[in-house]
Amino acid sequence: LVGMIFWVGKDESSTKTLLFPCYRRYPTVEVRAETFNGSTHVPLPSDSAFLKALLFELRLIDDHIFVEHRDTCTRINHSSVYSVRTEGGDLWPVLAFQKRGLIYACLPLVEETLEPRPPLLTVSGLSQGLALLLGIADYLSPSCKNEAEMTAKIGQLRNLLIQACPLGTPLNTNIRSLNSSFDDIQEMPTDENQPAWRSNTYKGKPQVNVCITEKVKSMQYDKRDVVDTWQVYGAVNCKCDIEGSAPNVTLSLNLPTNGPPLQDIVVHHCVTSVDPAMLMSSSVEPLDDSVYNGPYKFPFVPPSDSFNLCYYTSQVPVPPILGCYQLIEEGSQLKITVNLKLHESIKNSFEYCEARIPFFNR
Repeated sequence: LVGMIFWVGKDESSTKTLLFPCYRRYPTVEVRAETFNGSTHVPLPSDSAFLKALLFELRLIDDHIFVEHRDTCTRINHSSVYSVRTEGGDLWPVLAFQKRGLIYACLPLVEETLEPRPPLLTVSGLSQGLALLLGIADYLSPSCKNEAEMTAKIGQLRNLLIQACPLGTPLNTNIRSLNSSFDDIQEMPTDENQPAWRSNTYKGKPQVNVCITEKVKSMQYDKRDVVDTWQVYGAVNCKCDIEGSAPNVTLSLNLPTNGPPLQDIVVHHCVTSVDPAMLMSSSVEPLDDSVYNGPYKFPFVPPSDSFNLCYYTSQVPVPPILGCYQLIEEGSQLKITVNLKLHESIKNSFEYCEARIPFFNR
């Protein structure tokens, strides 16, 4: 994932004035750009200077003047990616397009040097930037004919981008879906004890939802002279709807009978205290009698949203799920037969099981 720098404005063909300017810069992304681009880095100009250069590149100003680097027939753009000339150098790749009189543009982060310019397909930020801009366009387009409604939406857009792209990384490009939670991000903590990761308070019936997702990565050969290999690791996800600015919750994990101890435990920053021996148990060291066997208790002040309380690994002595598959080619069709069964020591106590078979290079 990469960061974005975003501008949106409106151009009237008759007056060439911007009625609804909205800018969003991410200084953290600019610092990363300096690190990745090295000596080829081009600093960002001021918002007004960039906007003027972008309008010039899009032929929305001074379009009656022939400028060789912009208007020559040898330069024909086949995409919405531009090189915008500024006093500090050429900014690239600037993703820009017009829709219903609005100009949407962003400058994705390129995580490498810019000379020579890398192929567009290798710049992952372009697809993310396009998705973000299209999400913004979908949010604004219905109000294009109503100036008052457009002004109100533009005013909300900066706050919505805090949710969609908080630190320059697009997390949710469906801006329209964030509109309903606009009031939530306006609510500021009223209690000085409320932690920063708990953005709002909950009112209603208290409930805690816990979901444990465990994954088994296994290579099974069904041969006596070839040793099978497997890895087991998991995550504990929580969603706590509890009243109060800083409620204290404790979650205990119990191992099944004869279950191997958890190792390589990594906890969320909201966890207030744990037994140090729990965190010191590592899969690098062989299992012995001194390994931490529990109890696994996690006291924490929960965030407002769903989060992963902890991650862990487990050195199970046998593959918990045994499987084999057969692939048969019949004419133009491939038939796959898959057989899965639980090891006799494993109880079927999970809600669902999903099997994935990778076919490399196919």
